[in-house]
Amino acid sequence: MAGVDIIATAMNGANAQFIAQLYAKWISAPHSVDPDFAVLFASLDDEARSVLTDASGASWAPRPAVFDVPEAAKPAPAPAAGTRAATLDSIRALMLIRAYRVRGHLEAQLDPLHLRQPRQHTELDPTTYGFSEADMDRPIFIDGVLGRDTATVREILAILRASYCGEIGVEFMHIQDPAQKSWIQQRIEGAPWLAAFGREEKATILRQLTEADSFETFCQRRYVGTKRFGLEGGESTIPALHAIIETAAKGGVKEIAIGMPHRGRLNTLVNIVQKPLVALFSEFGGASAKPEDVEGSGDVKYHLGTSTDITINGNQLHLSLQPNPSHLEAVDPVVVGKIRARMDMMGDATRRNAMAILMHGDAAFAGQGVVYETLAMSQLIGYRTGGSVHLIVNNQIGFTTVPAHAFSGLYCTDVAKAVQSPILHVNGDNPEAVVFAARLATEFRMEFAVDVVIDLVCYRRHGHNENEEPAFTQPIMYKAIKSLKTTRALYADALAAEGSVSAEQAQAIADNYNQTLEDAYKGAQAYKVNKADWLEGHWSGLGQASEEDEQEEQATAAPLEQLREVGKGISTPPENFDINSKILRQLEAKRQMIETGEGIDWATGEALAFGTLMLDGHRVRLSGEDCQRGTFSQRHAVLIDQTNQNEYTPLNNISTDQARIEIFNSLLSEVGVLGFEYGYALADPSVLVLWEAQFGDFANGAQVIIDQFLASGETKWLRMCGLTLLLPHGHEGQGPEHSSARLERYLQLCAERNMTVCNLTTPANYFHALRRQLKRNFRKPLVLMTPKSLLRHKLAVSPLSDMATGSGFKYVIPEIDKIAAPAQVKRVVICSGKVYYDLLAERRERGIKNVAIVRLEQFYPFPARKLQAALAPYTKAEVVWCQEEPENNGGWTFVDRKIEAVLIAAGGAAKRPRYVGRAAAASPATGLARVHAAEQAALVNEALSV
Repeated sequence: MAGVDIIATAMNGANAQFIAQLYAKWISAPHSVDPDFAVLFASLDDEARSVLTDASGASWAPRPAVFDVPEAAKPAPAPAAGTRAATLDSIRALMLIRAYRVRGHLEAQLDPLHLRQPRQHTELDPTTYGFSEADMDRPIFIDGVLGRDTATVREILAILRASYCGEIGVEFMHIQDPAQKSWIQQRIEGAPWLAAFGREEKATILRQLTEADSFETFCQRRYVGTKRFGLEGGESTIPALHAIIETAAKGGVKEIAIGMPHRGRLNTLVNIVQKPLVALFSEFGGASAKPEDVEGSGDVKYHLGTSTDITINGNQLHLSLQPNPSHLEAVDPVVVGKIRARMDMMGDATRRNAMAILMHGDAAFAGQGVVYETLAMSQLIGYRTGGSVHLIVNNQIGFTTVPAHAFSGLYCTDVAKAVQSPILHVNGDNPEAVVFAARLATEFRMEFAVDVVIDLVCYRRHGHNENEEPAFTQPIMYKAIKSLKTTRALYADALAAEGSVSAEQAQAIADNYNQTLEDAYKGAQAYKVNKADWLEGHWSGLGQASEEDEQEEQATAAPLEQLREVGKGISTPPENFDINSKILRQLEAKRQMIETGEGIDWATGEALAFGTLMLDGHRVRLSGEDCQRGTFSQRHAVLIDQTNQNEYTPLNNISTDQARIEIFNSLLSEVGVLGFEYGYALADPSVLVLWEAQFGDFANGAQVIIDQFLASGETKWLRMCGLTLLLPHGHEGQGPEHSSARLERYLQLCAERNMTVCNLTTPANYFHALRRQLKRNFRKPLVLMTPKSLLRHKLAVSPLSDMATGSGFKYVIPEIDKIAAPAQVKRVVICSGKVYYDLLAERRERGIKNVAIVRLEQFYPFPARKLQAALAPYTKAEVVWCQEEPENNGGWTFVDRKIEAVLIAAGGAAKRPRYVGRAAAASPATGLARVHAAEQAALVNEALSV
């Protein structure tokens, strides 16, 4: 509870008027009241002051600045001295209670190593509130707080220290929601975890700890010198995960996705996600995690994931561990995006049927910005998932970095306060406290649908990996660790001492599991993976792409009547809707395009692709900064009523039986949002998922997701993804940060048919590229350099017939103008994207007939045969590659040798292309309009001058 609890009991009966008017007097003249009351009033928080203000009618300020204001109305007569003293005692006691709720965690016993002893805080000392030793055993009226009507100070302190200063430390008073604070308070006060577990539950916790401990010990013995990033010192993680999962299943959760770093992953794989031990030990022996007939590079075993279906007390649950790279915390938004997709597939508006568990290291949780970005998404309409449970395995050290160098706040968890998450700090050497905290956190998430954090304070018994000597940099810490019994041994001793589980029973649990490990170790010698699970479940029916699949034409056209139906829907404003006059003109223009079948612009082609896919039964999800309107005011996919700001999405009003589109203006984030959309696309291959950068240049803020997930996820982890990236690109004199989507970087990542990269020139080709994403029988990421100035360019339009039956995607677009006969053409210019229209306009302006222009629409997979067919007629012509990007950017270094191979195969006069474009530069574009114009004119002139 907040400060209002401090005075709640005192503001009753005869005391109310006295205290309220005394407070009003203090507001006007602080020195005119008893010093004890002055101290109390000054320390009250805003909520308590508001209660007193309501009762007294006085106004207040945080600290009176004027001391000679006339006194307020004459106070009521003071009650008798005994009543006054009792009232003062009650307020003091309640302030002491509140101090423990706010700051008790600072004196909690959290460190298993006992190296960081809590410091005493004056706020938690009863003498701060006027209680002396003589007062400790005097009964004080506290009106039900702490579950008692009266209690002595000594009793109050005993309850508070057990509740807030034991081996669980709770931070929750920063939360603004009174219901959430009250919920936690009621379940923490009185330290219920001290008697929360019966004999059977304690035996279960010991078994789980034993499995975690024995697995690590076995691997250390059998695989000496092998990196595994073991969980030694943090074995309570495994009982914590069991408790989270079981509690969630009991609450109705049907699917849980886990994201975690490499520390403890192998233990989690076998003891939580039930990966067969024999399979894991096979990988320890050097075998692949995938069948031999499945292509892919694979990854180290502590990056891999798996999934399983389990039954908990009759509740069916699908459990998965997401694979991820060594880029710590990058997996967080991926997992949350996957959970959101599952919820949308289930129609789960309550956000209770699926849940994310995000595991973290302490240094990474504090240090990686994507942690905050993921937290920041947690309550946003387009990204909320009903809250994630965060479990921090707090080793109190990074690689070699101690907390003093790792974060600036009191705790590694401080960032979670930004979204008012409750934080439960717990000593990892008290497994029962850990399990209690895990259950409490999960129940809180299920009750309030918000993120909650468990900070499991433990240690790392070995170095960062099993081959590294930690005493080089932390000698004192590792001296303490060396002398410390394991968590499992400590708990087994405690259970034996209290008679819950005998030493013999504990040893039998260990012996049984060790035999299981030995049997799996022997079986691993002959183990072979017989199938891959990546094309099962929601991915059933899809296949792995071959080189021929990438080149063949797909059935991406839509019937003309369907196109007109979508066109009508997107160009018809709703009734009784105050639409902006400028947008109304745009809708009228769209209607003209559809009716005439001519002049379809980029945004309309996109809407037609979305709409026809939706009529085919596919949902569409688009997110990005300002994407509802579009950065360049081109999309206007969501209309805003100018009177009441109500929203209307035309694409959702085409037909009564259509699928829906969701378009979300994202938070100002790249890496977090792109990771989320990647995870969403991983979960549901039937949805067209798109992320649009505000400018393509800004996508480099999400480079980790692009490099480690988008480009390599399929080959590393056998996980397909059909995510589409829309990256505005084009040199128009807008400076270095608003010109280049860094096409060259995506092309450098291209290999093994891992993704599709295009720089398109027509709305029709854009239409087909989008529809192709769902019409193939496989999924690949699609990276599109999308236009800016071409959005309204009079030449960058398409007829409706280019999208209708009989049309398709064009990998290469040959010459379209009537120029000289092929034998008389002296030069062929190959280009891509916006520069084509600059070349076309200049060639027409100058009446040049002996230069042909061929457009390369798709860079990768490179359409060699189609390019050769387009170049074949020009046997005598030289060939140049023209681009507007600097020579070290754009497509040149990628296409150079590929075009050379095409020319050699064609057998014409040209054997190699020549480069025409801007000179190599460190910055992708000039910031000076005059310089840009001169550079652009020069490269166009050079390309066309024979």
